[in-house]
Amino acid sequence: MAMLNRVHLNGLRAVETVARLGSLAAAAGELNVSVSAVSQQISRTEKQLGQALFERTASGLVLTEFGAVFAARLGAGFRELSQAVALADEATQCTLVVSVAPAFASKWLLPRLSRHFDRHPNVLLRIDASVRLANLDHSDIDIAIRLGDGKWPGGRTELLLAQEVFPVCAPAIAQKLKSIEDLAQTCAITDERAMINWESWFETAGVPPVSFLKGARFTDPMLCLESAIAGHGVMLGWQLLAADALADGRLVAPFGIRAQSGLGYWLVTSSVKAESRKVRDFKVWIREEIEATMARFGSANPKPAGAIAVESAAPPLYGRSDIKLRQAGS
Repeated sequence: MAMLNRVHLNGLRAVETVARLGSLAAAAGELNVSVSAVSQQISRTEKQLGQALFERTASGLVLTEFGAVFAARLGAGFRELSQAVALADEATQCTLVVSVAPAFASKWLLPRLSRHFDRHPNVLLRIDASVRLANLDHSDIDIAIRLGDGKWPGGRTELLLAQEVFPVCAPAIAQKLKSIEDLAQTCAITDERAMINWESWFETAGVPPVSFLKGARFTDPMLCLESAIAGHGVMLGWQLLAADALADGRLVAPFGIRAQSGLGYWLVTSSVKAESRKVRDFKVWIREEIEATMARFGSANPKPAGAIAVESAAPPLYGRSDIKLRQAGS
């Protein structure tokens, strides 16, 4: 291998290409350089090797006896290199890179990924857990799931789910909530970075806002959810964050009233790259999972005995595109 250090790789590529294609012009076209550049690379390589590889004739270059043997070995070597690079390309083609916020990944996406593995066993998933939306035109990210208004520069967006908000708490706390006014006797669990607020929910419920007792404050919605499950108070949750905990009874939505948050989950892809089969398959799969979650969510909204049974005239949870949204980073 050390002997390779004395010969430039570009020169070897020029020799192999001319030998395979039979002319300087054809080699220059494949290598995307000038004919004179190919000729210079061959001459340089011959000097480095101390051996003539081609005879210069009136009809063009002709391999010498040594050059023919040398070129045959070079051809085999470059075919091996090409196959090695193809392995990397194949791995890239079979890997789907999905960028999602950590809360979405942890509380909703991760528990469902096994069904994607089962349906598409040849696709490797790499989850990029980040709230930052990278430039999808110049990154390895195939698709992102983001919360906001669907207007990201350089991105093609599709609404996945309009987000609605509603109070959630542990069953023991829900038993004490006979009316919305009883919220004044509970602690509010607050996500300091959230772009949702209680005012919109109280407006939808048609009652004046209630002043909560001071409760725990976090900078992460996942911690807020765990705090609510632990019985520390009431939090303002939304479908995909709280659906599983509602379904298995760890949480209760005590009032059955949901309010539009002004936010939505969106699928974001590059506006210039062609959409691959693996991305199209992922979109089909995740929409099916959203529909299944919403069907389960609709039947898993138990109310404690004595709680008010007011249902909002909420629009459909899935696929709305006529709501006014603003961008958020989670």
